[in-house]
Amino acid sequence: MGRKRNRKPLLESVKIEKLAAEGKAIAKIEDKVLFVTNVIPGDVVDVQVTKKRKNFMEGYPVFFHEHSPLKKDAFCEHFGVCGGCKWQNLPYEEQLKFKQQEVVDNLERIGKVELPEVNTILASEKTKFYRNKLEFTFSNKRYLTNEEIASGEDIDRTPAVGFHVPKLFDKVVDINKCHLQPEPSNAVRLAIKEYAFANGLSFFDIRNQEGFLRTLVVRTSSTGENMIIVVFYHEDVEKREALLNHLAEKFPEITSLMYVINEKANDSLTDQEVLLFKGNDHIFEQMEGLKFKIGPKSFYQTNSEQAYNLYCKTREFAELTGDEVVYDLYTGTGTIANFVAKQAKQVIGIEYVPEAIEDAKVNSEINGIDNTKFFAGDMKNVLTKEFIELHGQPDTIIVDPPRAGMHADVVETILHAAPKRIVYVSCNSATQARDLAMMDEAYKVTKVQAVDMFPHTHHVENIVQLEKR
Repeated sequence: MGRKRNRKPLLESVKIEKLAAEGKAIAKIEDKVLFVTNVIPGDVVDVQVTKKRKNFMEGYPVFFHEHSPLKKDAFCEHFGVCGGCKWQNLPYEEQLKFKQQEVVDNLERIGKVELPEVNTILASEKTKFYRNKLEFTFSNKRYLTNEEIASGEDIDRTPAVGFHVPKLFDKVVDINKCHLQPEPSNAVRLAIKEYAFANGLSFFDIRNQEGFLRTLVVRTSSTGENMIIVVFYHEDVEKREALLNHLAEKFPEITSLMYVINEKANDSLTDQEVLLFKGNDHIFEQMEGLKFKIGPKSFYQTNSEQAYNLYCKTREFAELTGDEVVYDLYTGTGTIANFVAKQAKQVIGIEYVPEAIEDAKVNSEINGIDNTKFFAGDMKNVLTKEFIELHGQPDTIIVDPPRAGMHADVVETILHAAPKRIVYVSCNSATQARDLAMMDEAYKVTKVQAVDMFPHTHHVENIVQLEKR
């Protein structure tokens, strides 16, 4: 006999109590925590459970008995389906309250560190059209919503270009208008779709690994420059050139038109050659008189205006006088390193990605900055005691690691280097808290500043200043 399937329960009239990590919300059912998507505190809903464990359950709402008094109408027609901007139905002020509290809770509960009075979170002036980069996916069949499936109607699953449905690698929501990136983002995407329909260009089928149009990357900048990268699954010179020429003619504001032939099983472009079709192979971003060159693979904070506020606060926390040797760890394209260079004696930047380090050197050069040095390699291998002896004892260390935080070996080397001050910039306050706990014996947290880079999402950046005890 086969195993009996454990049917998941439908929970009725559940009152949502508070927000939780990853954009979910929490309710309590007897002695279990229930995580629910697409709801906010104050909602009373019936919940279909999708995961049931010993101490918690997960589910989604199937019926609303009462809407929260906090509720506001979502501004996007794709809300609740595409997986982005999950908090559109929550007033921005409430989003900020939760993000601030999440940072404090993580530092106190996970890090168990003593905190000073925490600064009020820095809100983003723009809450729509604030991103400078988006990646869209082409699919031969658009995703059908639960409502469309439940209707029983014969719905045509036309090709789509949009975003992946969360946790479903082969499902793509067809996006009509996205409120994340300024024009020409929407116009370019829709123009490609219209041209493809009119000229019989096939969209990618990820399961069968076939089709022509694969992904689209759009980068915009505050300088008015635009980079478009069209990714094809295979080469067809005639079709490719016709599409790219169509884009170049229709959108003269495109200053960098590029393409990729990606025949791999996955969409990652890090190991792919990006080829120039027309214009420049880069665009520029500008910040406080500094210019930053951005190539097709360059990392740059995706909310340009709020990135400026993030870097200003980072520089403020560094409290530089002009005499310090500064180490900027996980420097990326050297944005922070170059941003603080005028206030430092010397800045040493270290980053894993060699291309990013080359960009960092170029960014110093084009801005006439001559007191920076950049090194590529795995942080735990580059930042050694020997490296510090060779390049000088740091007075200040700035770290901005990926979401996973710092490797324990890196923390150990930082402690050995014993700078007077550390400024820790993080996109994940939980791993930041873990790292702070490892440094707590030697360093005291003296300032905390959360910065909202991504309105209508649960993501939040946090800056911590640490002083040597």
